[in-house]
Amino acid sequence: MVLFSVTKKATTPFDGQKPGTSGLRKKVTVFQQPHYLQNFVQSTFNALPADKVKGATIVVSGDGRYFSKDAVQIITKMAAANGVRRVWVGQNSLMSTPAVSGVIRERVAADGSKATGAFILTASHNPGGPTEDFGIKYNMENGGPAPESVTDKIFSNTKTITEYLIAEDLPDVDISVVGVTSFSGPEGPFDVDVFDSTIDYIKLMKTIFDFESIKKLLASPKFTFCYDALHGVAGNYAKRIFVEELGADESSLLNCVPKEDFGGGHPDPNLTYAKELVDRMGLGKSSNVEPPEFGAAADGDADRNMILGKRFFVTPSDSVAIIAANAVQSIPYFASGLKGVARSMPTSAALDVVAKNLNLKFFEVPTGWKFFGNLMDAGMCSICGEESFGTGSDHIREKDGIWAVLAWLSILAFKNKDNLGGDKLVTVEDIVHQHWGTYGRHYYTRYDYENVDAGAAKELMANLVSMQSSLSDVNKLIKEIRSDVSDVVAADEFEYKDPVDGSVSKHQGIRYLFGDGSRLVFRLSGTGSVGATIRVYIEQYENDSSKTGRDSQDALAPLVDVALKLSKMQEYTGRSAPTVIT
Repeated sequence: MVLFSVTKKATTPFDGQKPGTSGLRKKVTVFQQPHYLQNFVQSTFNALPADKVKGATIVVSGDGRYFSKDAVQIITKMAAANGVRRVWVGQNSLMSTPAVSGVIRERVAADGSKATGAFILTASHNPGGPTEDFGIKYNMENGGPAPESVTDKIFSNTKTITEYLIAEDLPDVDISVVGVTSFSGPEGPFDVDVFDSTIDYIKLMKTIFDFESIKKLLASPKFTFCYDALHGVAGNYAKRIFVEELGADESSLLNCVPKEDFGGGHPDPNLTYAKELVDRMGLGKSSNVEPPEFGAAADGDADRNMILGKRFFVTPSDSVAIIAANAVQSIPYFASGLKGVARSMPTSAALDVVAKNLNLKFFEVPTGWKFFGNLMDAGMCSICGEESFGTGSDHIREKDGIWAVLAWLSILAFKNKDNLGGDKLVTVEDIVHQHWGTYGRHYYTRYDYENVDAGAAKELMANLVSMQSSLSDVNKLIKEIRSDVSDVVAADEFEYKDPVDGSVSKHQGIRYLFGDGSRLVFRLSGTGSVGATIRVYIEQYENDSSKTGRDSQDALAPLVDVALKLSKMQEYTGRSAPTVIT
C-alpha cells in the first residue's frame, strides 16, 4: 500500500472567488494559475463541518470539460490531506450533475457509508476548451447545491486563506479504469473508487418511469426519436438508456461522444446553439428531410433539456407545466399524487394555472436550484422548473435533463398506449395544444445580452428600480412607446422568504406586472464567466382559445418594444440586438 504525507502549502488570496448561483466559473486560464483551484477547494473544506470532511466520503466528477482530469487529481490529493476517508470518481471523471446528486443520495459503500457531499466540475452550458470556461461547485449531503450560508463562508475563507493542505506524493489515480485504489496516510486509510455512474443513474430512473411502456412507444414504426448531447456528459448516459435499455436506434443519437471542448460548440440546449437538432426537427432554415416525431437536447453537464416536436418547439415554461399536469397518470413515481409544484420567478406563470386548477401547493422562488431543494427536503414540492431549460423532481436535488426527456416520453407513451397501431400518433404538438385549450397559453420569450460591460448592466438595473417609484410616469412612457399595451399595476424587486428556513433572498430580479397578466422581468445572470449577462423575460397570458395559436414573437412584439425602450437597453449596453433569443 502506498503511503503519503501531508504538505502545508503557503498561499495568498485571489480576488473574486465568490460562488454564483451554480458555483465558481472562470476561464480555464484563471483556474490554471498556481494555487487558484487549491485555494477554493481548501476554503470549501474549511467551510464545512469537521465531520463532513474527516473520515467522510466525497464525490469528485463533472462534465468532462477541459482541465477536469487535472482538477480531479488535485482535489483528490487535497481530500486525502484533509482527512477524507474515500473519494468516489466517475470513470474518466464523467458524471452528470443530476447523477452526482443521485449518487450522494443513493449510493452506499461496502462498509455502509454514504457520501457527505461532492465537488462537481462543470460550467454547465458554457463552452469548454483551453481558452473557454471551467467551473466548480460544492453539493451537500442532500445532493443539492450548497446553500448561501455555506457559499458565503467559502467566499469569506477565500479572502483570508494563507495555506492549503495537499498530499503531493500521492500518485495520480488512473480514472479511466473502474476499481478501488487504496493508500495510507497520517490519519489512516484513503481509497479512490472509480466507478461507472451510469449504472446507478439507470437504476434510479427505473424506480421512477415505466421503461416497458416507453420501449413500446419507441418500437412503434410511427414514432421516431432524436437526442442531441451536444458532446456533453449526457452522451455517456444516452446510449445506455435510449439505445440499450429502451431500444432506440443508435442513429437516433447526435453528438453523444463527450469531448473536452464539446466539439467546439456551445453546449446550451436552445434554438440558437443546438443547430443540428433544430435542423433535423424541421425548425431550421435549411431543413429538407422529414423530421422525427420527438427530439431533445442536453447541456454540458446534462442537467438542462430542450424538448422539440416535429417542426415544434416546447418552451421550458410550458414543459414543466405539462409534465406537472400529466405526471400522476403518466409516471409511476407520482401515482399517489404531487406534494406541490414550484417555479423560478422569471419562469412563465403556466405552472401557476396548473397548480390552481389541480389544487396543488405552489411556490415561486428565486433562480437557483437550492431554493427548490429546501422545499423538497421539507416534503412540499414534487416537480419544479426554470425557464432556462431546467426541469426536475424530488428524486434528486438538481435539475435533470434526461429525467425531463423520460417524463415527456412517458406522457407520449400514456397518450398513445391504445393507439400504437393506429393511423396517427398523438404528437408533442397535440399535447401542447391540448394543454393550451385547457389552461390557456402564456406567450413567452427571453432576450439574453451576454458579456455586457458589468458597470453598464448595473446602471441599467438601477435605473429600472428607480423608475418604479412612480408608476404613473412609467405608464405615461409606455403609452408613448405602445398605446396597445396594458398599464403597469405593480412593480418591485423580487424578494423571497423561504417558507422552510425563514431565510430572505433580496434583489432577485426586477418585475413590472401589467393589468392584463403580462409581465416584464429584468435580471442579471450569475452563470457567465466574464462581464455581465442581462436577461429580459417577456410574457403575455391568453385564455381565449381562438388566440392561442399565434406566432409567439408576433404576439409579444408590443411588449418587446416596451421592454427594450423602457430599459434603454441600447443606450446603456450599445447592443442593438440580443445575443440569444429563446
